[in-house]
Amino acid sequence: MLNFTDADEDLPPASPEEQYQDLLRALRRRRGFGLLFVRCSPVEAEKLVKQVKQDLPQKTIEVLRFEAPIDNLYGIVQDRPDCQDIKVLFIQGLEYSFYKYEETKRQQGWDSEAIYSYSWKGVPHILNHLNQHRERFRDDFKICFVFLLRSFSLNYFIHRAPDFFDWRSGLFDFPSKSEECQQEDFQNQSLNPEERSKQIIAIQARLELEAQTPEEQADLLVELGMLLVAAQEYEDAIANFDKALEIKPDDHQVWYIRGVPLSILGRLEAAIDSFDQAVTIKPDYHQAWYNRGIALLDLGKNEAAITSYDQAVKIKPDHHQA
Repeated sequence: MLNFTDADEDLPPASPEEQYQDLLRALRRRRGFGLLFVRCSPVEAEKLVKQVKQDLPQKTIEVLRFEAPIDNLYGIVQDRPDCQDIKVLFIQGLEYSFYKYEETKRQQGWDSEAIYSYSWKGVPHILNHLNQHRERFRDDFKICFVFLLRSFSLNYFIHRAPDFFDWRSGLFDFPSKSEECQQEDFQNQSLNPEERSKQIIAIQARLELEAQTPEEQADLLVELGMLLVAAQEYEDAIANFDKALEIKPDDHQVWYIRGVPLSILGRLEAAIDSFDQAVTIKPDYHQAWYNRGIALLDLGKNEAAITSYDQAVKIKPDHHQA
């Protein structure tokens, strides 16, 4: 199980199996209302639900899968005829509510930085609803709610639904293959956090105070984005890559590195679009083909993923991962 205390920073991360056993214990012991959060890809979520149902047959376990935006989770749960019998309720698909929110703000003229900054400038309707009705969830439902969330969805809860999120009983992490593998692309960012912060501040100052040619500005934006990815500030990194692409729309490398944080955040469709742009501009870009395959695999599109891997191997037969 994950937490946010400084005391655990030096501890090795728990393995997926350890995380799963922690989750299982939390669900087995839970009586009545509870809030658990699980960071995972949609594919991992399906596997997780299936496994939990097998391992806890004594519990009445149900799943709410959303494929469209919602504004009122309380009402949806209350209207279920089996509401009083459910002990564990998995919630999946809330990202559609966040996609809708982001699209609305984009249509209103917000830039990427404002949309993805997780400030209180705007809060999705569903999170306002959860913040305002958490006591009703606690008082009216004897259910342990398990929210299955992609990385970016979890960040929405942490930053824009803190009242609701603070009532959590546990946070569990099941990283996808995308997150594990694509972080390797940024291992050259070996600076310690203090050094990295200094470089980020220095580049930001140069961008604000110095006059650069468009080429120089794009290079600085990409460098800043790479540092932000290494710092796991993925949304800010994407915003900087987007700015660089406004200057250099045909730069295959920027399209590729933009796809990496998108994949890590679970924005797999957008990541694939970014990798597609990279290989359209540079068809022999084997790393883009490979990471495109990872994203497709995480979406459950196995045949398309294999085709992408095959293309990577065709270009670079000694590719150690494919």
